Amino acid sequence: MPQAWFVFKKEWTSYFTSPVAYIVISIFLLVTGWFFFSTFFIFNQADLRNFFAMLPLIFSFVVPAITMRLFSEELNIGSIETLLTLPVTRVQVIVGKFAAAVAFVAAMMLPTLAYPASISLMGRLDWGPVIGGYLGAILLGGAFAAIGLFASSLTRSQIIAFIVATAICFGLTLISRILFFLPETIVGVLAYLGTDHHFQNIAKGVVDTRDVVYFASVAFIGLYATHLSLREKD
Repeated sequence: MPQAWFVFKKEWTSYFTSPVAYIVISIFLLVTGWFFFSTFFIFNQADLRNFFAMLPLIFSFVVPAITMRLFSEELNIGSIETLLTLPVTRVQVIVGKFAAAVAFVAAMMLPTLAYPASISLMGRLDWGPVIGGYLGAILLGGAFAAIGLFASSLTRSQIIAFIVATAICFGLTLISRILFFLPETIVGVLAYLGTDHHFQNIAKGVVDTRDVVYFASVAFIGLYATHLSLREKD
């Protein structure tokens, strides 16, 4: 879809012409670097388990910051009407913006490849969980980006969009961490709804179709909800 590619390029360029992108990347690398190097130096453990264990929680805040402006900014300045009058459909606009957000997440993760690379120089590293962890990070980033797009399509305020998306993403992440407080009759259902459960499965190096389908389903629901939200604004 050439129109979606046009939207993608526009948003991708916008990320790197704004200081917000560099601030988000810097904060992300500082936080993840702390979790990696604290394990590496303080606890004398050369692995990435702590890094991947905290990634869903970190993404719950970082990905909404990436997506909060994608529709809110256009709704605020009124450019969304101009955009939708061009020879481009809502679906193409949504797909282009979504792809740009996921690509930015991938670019943000790229410098963290230095972590497994440094470990591999000092000893043997099991690359299966590392590859699984990065694949899971992209899937998780895609699911959270779709939620962030939906939140951004609801309001003209980027701050409100950030808060709404963070609340949803954080809630989905937190489910797997509070299961021991809940009755056993609903633990199985809620465990499946939690993003952390599915991410950690993939981060172990075992790519199960059910986990991939889960992330794809969350992304689809988020994008479809975004489509409905934009249609209501016509």
